[in-house]
Amino acid sequence: MSKPLQNKSQSDSDPPTVETKADRRSSWFKPSLDWLLIFVPVAIAMRFIPGLYNPTWLFVVSCIAIIPLAGWMGKATEHLAEHLGQGIGGLLNATFGNAAELIIALFALSKGLEGVVKASITGSIIGNLLLVLGLSFVAGGAKFKEQIFNRTAASMSATALTLAAIALLIPSIFHQVAAQVPVAAGGWTPAKEQSLSLAIAVVLIVTYGFTLLFSLITHKKLFVGEAMQGATQKVGEELERHEEPIEEMHKEVWSRGKSIVVLLVATGFVALISEFLVGAIEQARESLGLTEVFVGVIVVAIIGNAAEHSSAILMAMRNKMDLSLSIALGSSLQIALFVAPILIFASYLFGRPMNLEFTIPEVVAVIASVLIAEQISSDGESNWVEGVQLLSVYAVLAILFYFLPDVHAAATGAVNSIAPAAAAHP
Repeated sequence: MSKPLQNKSQSDSDPPTVETKADRRSSWFKPSLDWLLIFVPVAIAMRFIPGLYNPTWLFVVSCIAIIPLAGWMGKATEHLAEHLGQGIGGLLNATFGNAAELIIALFALSKGLEGVVKASITGSIIGNLLLVLGLSFVAGGAKFKEQIFNRTAASMSATALTLAAIALLIPSIFHQVAAQVPVAAGGWTPAKEQSLSLAIAVVLIVTYGFTLLFSLITHKKLFVGEAMQGATQKVGEELERHEEPIEEMHKEVWSRGKSIVVLLVATGFVALISEFLVGAIEQARESLGLTEVFVGVIVVAIIGNAAEHSSAILMAMRNKMDLSLSIALGSSLQIALFVAPILIFASYLFGRPMNLEFTIPEVVAVIASVLIAEQISSDGESNWVEGVQLLSVYAVLAILFYFLPDVHAAATGAVNSIAPAAAAHP
């Protein structure tokens, strides 16, 4: 009954073991993110060998080195989740989904790079909703004329993102309105804005907890619906048609010990390379002529999620649009409801309290991205031209942030000048 995947003069009765070993050897030479692991020792050498140290090149090499390490963190998390059951496994995947970017942001926060951290939050949200979805729609649409997905699950994620976007908008509105009132009359002060941001962070992370409860326990069937099952049935036919190796769909599950070791090692290297990246970021952006906002919104946001991005695109090419949208929308949701609050809490531990006030361009970019994602997910279908439109919006926003001046730095200077006046009028 089974058809050969490749045109070989081999009967169906031949043992598959020899072919599997050959495929494993040949897979070493196939294009893979693992090839980029060579940049890990290069980054370490550039950091610790004085003659090789160059901030700009160390920044570039570190950006590339983090990509495959984040991929290995994701693999280890998925394999470990398989040993812990659906509930705990889903929670583990949700928690470690953006671990690489969280580590980078924590190091940047410890160095006082608040502007980069804030920009990376907005950059991750718009990157997942526009860049990743756009590339997924284009890649999937190039192979399939029409792709369908679970409209209910996608709409729920988009609605939660709308609520998160509103929460991120509130501190900026508060600043604009309260700044019109004198400090002595209860107007805007840095302390008030930080208190407001801390309260919003608590609401966001509580909302994230209820979202996990909904998606992993009470309504988990919505996230493995008919659209997912229909897409999965088509995958086998398409794999045969396009001669994709079926072993990739049935890889062995790692042992619990191996998963933990790989996760710990990969996390350790991500932390090490993140320290290199953050340490070189200031000199690198000055030599490259990039602003703090552009580095955070575009560069850090992309490299922190690159491995996850590639997974979403790969799933779209296999017509698994439910998984593809789950990765893209879920990652954005996790950034807004989990990573952002965690960074607010961590900023107090570092003695550098951060607020959730974003610039007007950042707020507009997030709201526009969420609205577009909500519109696209409303019909349960996608095609390549929708992907082109999403990429066009992302390109326009990237151009905007490239030319946008360092507004975060200017805002920080303004806050520092206002703080003494605020202290005089408690």
